[in-house]
Amino acid sequence: MSSVIKEPGKASRPQKKGLAEEGLHTPVEVERSRVPPSPESEGGVGREVRDDMVRSSSHTTANKAQMLAMPQFGLRDNLIRCELLKSEDQYTHLQDFSFFVATYNVNGQVPKESLAPWLSCSSSPPDVYCVGFQELDLSKEAFFFNDTPREPEWMRAVSDALHPEAKYALVKLVRLVGIMLIFYVKQEHAELISEVEAETVGTGIMGRMGNKGAVAIRFRFHNSDVCVVNSHLAAHIEEYERRNQDYKDICSRLQFRLLDLSRPPLTIMKHNVVLWLGDLNYRISELDVDHVKDLITKKDFETLHNYDQLKRQIDVKAVFEGFAEGDLQFQPTYKYDTGSNNWDTSEKCRAPAWCDRILWRGKNIKQSSYQSHMTLKTSDHKPVSSLLQIGIKVVDEEAYKKKFEEIVRCIDKMENECIPSVTLSRRELHFQDVKYMEHQTERLTLFNDGQVPCQFEFIQKLDEPTYSKAWLTANPPKGFLAKGAQVDIDLEMFVNRSTAPDLNLGLEQIEDILVLHLERGKDYFLSVSGNYLASCYGTPISTLCRLREPIRDMPLPAVRALTKGGESPEVGDKPLGIPKEIWMMVDHLFRNAIKQDDLFQQPGLRCEFQEIRDYLDTGVPDSLPGSNHSVAEALLLFLESLPEPVVPYSLYQQCLDCCASAVLSKKVISSLPQCHKNVFDYLAAFLRELLKNADHNHLDVNILATIFAALLLRSPTKQDLAEKRKAQEFFQHFLVQDLS
Repeated sequence: MSSVIKEPGKASRPQKKGLAEEGLHTPVEVERSRVPPSPESEGGVGREVRDDMVRSSSHTTANKAQMLAMPQFGLRDNLIRCELLKSEDQYTHLQDFSFFVATYNVNGQVPKESLAPWLSCSSSPPDVYCVGFQELDLSKEAFFFNDTPREPEWMRAVSDALHPEAKYALVKLVRLVGIMLIFYVKQEHAELISEVEAETVGTGIMGRMGNKGAVAIRFRFHNSDVCVVNSHLAAHIEEYERRNQDYKDICSRLQFRLLDLSRPPLTIMKHNVVLWLGDLNYRISELDVDHVKDLITKKDFETLHNYDQLKRQIDVKAVFEGFAEGDLQFQPTYKYDTGSNNWDTSEKCRAPAWCDRILWRGKNIKQSSYQSHMTLKTSDHKPVSSLLQIGIKVVDEEAYKKKFEEIVRCIDKMENECIPSVTLSRRELHFQDVKYMEHQTERLTLFNDGQVPCQFEFIQKLDEPTYSKAWLTANPPKGFLAKGAQVDIDLEMFVNRSTAPDLNLGLEQIEDILVLHLERGKDYFLSVSGNYLASCYGTPISTLCRLREPIRDMPLPAVRALTKGGESPEVGDKPLGIPKEIWMMVDHLFRNAIKQDDLFQQPGLRCEFQEIRDYLDTGVPDSLPGSNHSVAEALLLFLESLPEPVVPYSLYQQCLDCCASAVLSKKVISSLPQCHKNVFDYLAAFLRELLKNADHNHLDVNILATIFAALLLRSPTKQDLAEKRKAQEFFQHFLVQDLS
């Protein structure tokens, strides 16, 4: 758990400046203290999120500069933190605070009605508000550039609708495209909120697009760590496995970086309390629409809930293990005709479903209410709210002071008496048959067999920038281990587009030596080995054009010789016009997906991508596996993995310079190396065929230009917004007309 250590007798509670006088719902303002704050009196928020996909509102000021008079975040600090955490029950007591948690998919609409019936429905004002939105803006500008006027509009609507009997301080706002989370507290609690961080994860196409994914805010309230997650998972009734995958991706990828750099990032589940809200998109299965509506009319929600996909996935422990949800005593919240309480009368006539949910994880949590709000009719969803009474750990200052001083005396006594020592469960780790973009994990257990707590960290070797090769990560890479305790360290192998090229050619091997360092102790050396299975992913276009057999069937020296421009006896003289792998995927999509709705916008399944990759690399089985969406995503990932893009880096700037002219754009493409030009022309022709079927697949020039320009015209450095727009303009010339 994250915590800040106070040196008793030196910290006084910060005084807020003029919050009450400044009016309702103002950002939190907290004075900086000259001395280290206690868990109870600390009034700061962590660093502002800098990711360009995150939009943050005004936020509390940081109060971390004055940690301790001791060396900051060193072994002594962690010793004290560990002992304080173990003894927490001796200086804290539980106090209930009310959390109003709310979610609303607004279907891209502007606020048209007061949100007070939703946000002020409780009889007494809650202590904390966590308000989440999905589909804040459905425009292409929001999707591609994360820019929307809807954010201030809905933020103002929320602020105006908070409970009128209290004054609230805005602590944090975070948004990823249309997924937004706003966090308010009563002004009198503002000084007790600290360590606020916000993060986002996109789970859309290629695992990055932010039309689906999650935003999250974590904070410390008194002495409890709380994480709030707002997610929008994959749509469509049959895609429950994709929703499960989205949930797992969010849990594994969303990490909060701490100011204390000696400690690993915090994951969602490392908090005392986790509140998870959003449009989870799980539907009702195995019942026809009329049967669902009949059960709703009879208010037989218990029977209906048995067919709810989320309940079934939780029951088999596929998702949300350890979470709780209140009884569903309200009718499904989706799908309604906008502006009414009538079920969907569109041509699709979707079955009602409880898409919008609120769950929690942690101890000492009781739900007072869980309801939908039928009076709001702006969207095709109904908003949902949950009022939770959460037992928060509040510090007793005198007891804390006594315990702190006791711990310091104990540490002073033992600090110089013993040298730290650990036992490792293994010193050699082997990764068998590593594949492109497929995680492998080997576990190492560290046991503190010494007489004192210890601090460990994987450290970089001489003349190397990081502690491991780029394809290997230790989780956690550093940490603190109490006497007699043990920790599991997962060494995670993952080969991506930056590391695959050298591994494909045998220029690099799966070999490394890790150095595990104990502060005030010795170093331990771990040997890492493995074998990598070569893949067409991460192999140059020119090499693939000269491989008539699957790459896995070719000797590595032959592939390496071809890449360097030499000859190989295993390969015929005449190269293929385009790589057979691109032809297989495009041909499959042309024959099976020319009218597929949401093509190149809806992600596929990871397990199907792995099957497609294996087929392209081995020729087994006899035909390309996977759904249309999985094949489409596999094609995009293939283009992204090319070491040299379809339009070589050397011509990138020239493309941007002539983006306004169709004639000049065509001239640049005509100068491409022949195999690169063939691929460009082949893909452009396929995309023009897709556009001829736009009435069915709902694709347009802007969507395809945005997706493919970023892959075909990759920048050698980070692309700014102006460059992205120029690249799209360049590629649009090849989509709107036949330039032959």
